[in-house]
This record gives sequence, structure tokens and C-alpha cells, in this order.
Amino acid sequence: MAHRDAGVVVWDVDGTLIPADLRWLRRAIAATYQLSESDVTFPEKKVHGYTDESIVVDTAVASGIAVSEAEAGVARFGTVMAGVMERGREELVRVQPPYPGVAESIAALHKLGFVQTVLTGNLRAAADVKIASLGLGSELDLDIGAYGSDARDRFQLPAVVARRYLEKYGVELAPKRTVVVGDAPNDIACARSAGWRAVVVAHRVSSEELAGYGPDAVLDSLEPGSVVSTIASLTSAG
Repeated sequence: MAHRDAGVVVWDVDGTLIPADLRWLRRAIAATYQLSESDVTFPEKKVHGYTDESIVVDTAVASGIAVSEAEAGVARFGTVMAGVMERGREELVRVQPPYPGVAESIAALHKLGFVQTVLTGNLRAAADVKIASLGLGSELDLDIGAYGSDARDRFQLPAVVARRYLEKYGVELAPKRTVVVGDAPNDIACARSAGWRAVVVAHRVSSEELAGYGPDAVLDSLEPGSVVSTIASLTSAG
């Protein structure tokens, strides 16, 4: 029998499941380019909703590193970032607890038969540590997820999810039954580029501003009832 699910939910991580915190990137960038943490200068734009590698290069340049050296540092950054996250496991649990409703929403969607994964700008090693902090079981299928280590351009990541879904489940991903849940305008644009549905939660950006980017729905929080009803409605319409 062919695989059949209720739909696919693709979660963003930082700003959606857990609060965003640039301390990990700051530490890893400082170590990669031999800067003091206080000298790491993030660009005003192209941080939230972008991939780690993209942020690293832009931040290194904004911090005074030559473009060629910034690019060369990317090869070192992955190993450095993995170490930073591993050493910061306990700290992360304290400073970035999941938003209210995260575990309950994921559990409820899992019970209804939704396949759930992540699409995140985090490198896989960083994403694994952050997701582990949520204390979830097997509700998230991380094998079909897409990460900043798969492509520097976030807009290439939906194709990674689609390919891995096909490889694992043996059927094509149905775009109209696939929903991104994010918190930033770039999450909406990324979903739209793949023909997917887009739901955003107003954790960092106001509901009014997010609505201006044309998502299918804007949520004020991840209250499980609202999350489930919104996603179920969107996927049934597809």
C-alpha cells in the first residue's frame, strides 16, 4: 500500500520552536576568525530566516574580515559550531526553552497522522542539539529535514525535503498538503517558492507586518488548538 499521511508540516526552528539567540553564532564566528566576541558585528539584515553559512560570511565581512578570508573560514566553521553547540547543551536548555505550545502542537499533529520535519538555516549539528532540547520523541522525522549544511541558499532547501521525503516514503511530496510553520518573512517566501502553504507565528514580528507578506495564516502563538485547526484546514483544502 502506498504511503499516505494527513499532510506534511515543516517547522522552522529559531524564532518558531525556540527563541532566537545569536550567542552560539557569535561564539563560533569569533573562534573561526580569531575575533573577540565583542568584535563580532552582525549585519542589520540577512540574519533571521537565512542560513548559518550565509550569516557567517556576511557577519565576518561586517566584522572587518576580507571577503576571501570570510569565504575560506566557512570550511572551518562547521566543526567549530558543532563544538560550540555540544558544550552549550545545558546552557541552551536554560536560555532557550521552547515556546509555549510547541510540544503539545507537535504531539497533536503527530496523533492526527501528519509527517513533521524541519527546514532550518542551522547546520545539522546545531539543529540536532536545539531540537534535542525540546525533549520530543519521534514526532519529528529529522531524516527528511533540510538544514543550512545542505545549501547556503535557503530557497534550495524545500527541494531537499521533497527529495528526502520521496526517498523515504516512496511517493512525491504534495505541495498543497505541505505547510511551513515559521516566524519570519523569509519563511513565507521560501514556502511560496516551493508551492507550499505558509503559516507564521508572531513571536518576533507583529501579526500586522507578517500579514503583509501574504501567508496563508498568522498565529499569535502556538496554542495547540489553533495550530492544529489551521494546518488541518489548509491541508484538507489542498
